[in-house]
Amino acid sequence: CLIYMPMIPQAIYAMLACARLGVIHSVVFGGFAPHELAIRIDDCKPKAVITASHGVEIERVIPYKPFVDKAIQEAAYQPEHVIVFQRENGPSSAPKTYDIDYNKLVDKATKVVPVALKSTHPSYILYTSGTTGTPKGIIRDTGGYATALKFSMKNVYGVNEGETYWAASDVGWVVGHSYIVYAPLINRNTTILFEGKPIKTPDASTFWRVISEHQVNVMFTAPTAIRAIKKDDPNGGFIKKYDISSLRYQFLAGERCDAATLKWTQQHLNIPVIDHWWQTESGWPMLANMTGVELLPVPSGSAGKPVC
Repeated sequence: CLIYMPMIPQAIYAMLACARLGVIHSVVFGGFAPHELAIRIDDCKPKAVITASHGVEIERVIPYKPFVDKAIQEAAYQPEHVIVFQRENGPSSAPKTYDIDYNKLVDKATKVVPVALKSTHPSYILYTSGTTGTPKGIIRDTGGYATALKFSMKNVYGVNEGETYWAASDVGWVVGHSYIVYAPLINRNTTILFEGKPIKTPDASTFWRVISEHQVNVMFTAPTAIRAIKKDDPNGGFIKKYDISSLRYQFLAGERCDAATLKWTQQHLNIPVIDHWWQTESGWPMLANMTGVELLPVPSGSAGKPVC
């Protein structure tokens, strides 16, 4: 099953439903155009595609369903069904013969017991961005992956059961799979799902507002997001407007964290700011300051020590 969704709860429901049924899912980042989507359809050959009518990015509407239709038109392989979640106030597209309405499907659905599978059974396929050639489809297993994620929540991120964890990423990337969906839920944490940007939604205070409103204990975002906030709010004025005392650690990953960004974040948050390193192919951190084991000094330019 291929999932091409904006950052809405139905995206997580779709992932968890696939996991419950033992269906391999492949989530494609919503920022990809129809051609990129077609490449992934031809490679993983999904029986069904789950999508939404549209996504919202600041003031721009992203037409998810029309993109899916174009991708299927281009692809050599043809999925049997497209399950469409129609959001409010969105553009409507001409229905296709393969369309199934998400809400109608859920309304008539019956509860099923989880399907037991071997721990080595694939849980999902996640494609790399393809910046260095044809996208690679990384196949992740089930049992080992779940074990590693549980371990990492406690030992790398230092998150206790019952706390709130926010990975400000997208379910189309490995961070979204590992640390928006599976790891927090396995570790019995509240997870934050956020459709928006760190700036202009409505301003550069967005992250601090969400942390304050939901009492986030540990956050994970990209240095790029911090740089965007820093550009709009260089003196950190917005941070002072909110009570973010619940925040214990700020993790950064996605690309190298430059010294200026690290220093600015440390200065204004006044908590440990931890750069760490991993990639789609690994699924969880390979280099990190393992806060749940021992919080080490944070030297600028270092992603930490090897994760056991």
